[in-house]
Amino acid sequence: MKHVHIHTKAPYDVLIERGLLDSVGALIGRGLGVLRIALISDETVDRLYGERVEHSLRSAGHRVLRLTFPGGEENKTLETVACLQRAMLEGEITRSDLIVALGGGITGDVAGFAAATYLRGIRFVQIPTTLLAALDSSVGGKTGVNLMGYKNQIGAFWQPSLALCDPSVFATLTEEQYADGMAEAIKYGVAFDRGLFEMLYADHDIEEVIRRALTIKGDVVSADERDEGVRALLNFGHTVGHAIEKLTEHEFTHGQAVAVGMIVATRGALRMGYCRENFLDDLIGCITYRGLPNAVIATTEELISAMRSDKKRAGDEITLILPKRLGECCAERVPMSDLSKYFQI
Repeated sequence: MKHVHIHTKAPYDVLIERGLLDSVGALIGRGLGVLRIALISDETVDRLYGERVEHSLRSAGHRVLRLTFPGGEENKTLETVACLQRAMLEGEITRSDLIVALGGGITGDVAGFAAATYLRGIRFVQIPTTLLAALDSSVGGKTGVNLMGYKNQIGAFWQPSLALCDPSVFATLTEEQYADGMAEAIKYGVAFDRGLFEMLYADHDIEEVIRRALTIKGDVVSADERDEGVRALLNFGHTVGHAIEKLTEHEFTHGQAVAVGMIVATRGALRMGYCRENFLDDLIGCITYRGLPNAVIATTEELISAMRSDKKRAGDEITLILPKRLGECCAERVPMSDLSKYFQI
């Protein structure tokens, strides 16, 4: 079993192993005790894994309240959180109990935000069922919901007490869903780890990819738990990516949008002289090899307009994450009026 320790104010572990799903009850009990658990997943994941995980939890002595909600970005809302919290209140979930988020990034964000705000905060465990969630949202403590079409406008920092990753569940993902996760892995490689980037061009052990990426994320999050400094570097590709998601009304998935965002940001870094190593062709090649798009139909003006609502904007400036070379990036504050110099579509 691979293991990553996250050194946040309330530290926790990430455990990675194929077949781990059948042991979640014992693993939670070993680290957190025998509890009453609200098991939250979307309807699709519940059909695939809900009964299996509930059986594991009950076999370890936990009492289980199994809750579901409709999947999709359109249901990542305050209304969904309130519905789940009403069910938890009726099910007598208390502050000493636990939420288990079983699913992808939307489920982790929704269940995590429910945990952060229910009874002023209760513990929760992340069990990601997508590669994207395993590499991204299951670790780091960012939780939240969308508002008026804008991503994660309402949220809280609330670290999980444990994260459990079973890569065997990725077998039920579509090629598109798996590629979304690969976009996140590519991000870690370009922004932090040249060796990881090179791994993604060849056959690789997915457990090692996850361990390596989460070691990077753990180090960054531990240094900047509340996203006030170096943690911004994890947003490479995301500023443009979120704008693309909004412009396409989520026709582009998060991973697809981030893939294009990385290309646009790298072109901008080369154009403005931040990037001293031209690896753009290698980046486009890796993105294409992993089944991700390398272009978007949008104008520079449309992108900039969509970026005006980005959470990383402060006044008339926005933070851009730009590569300096393969494996290293930097954060730059840029006036909104100058964005057209960086991003040419």
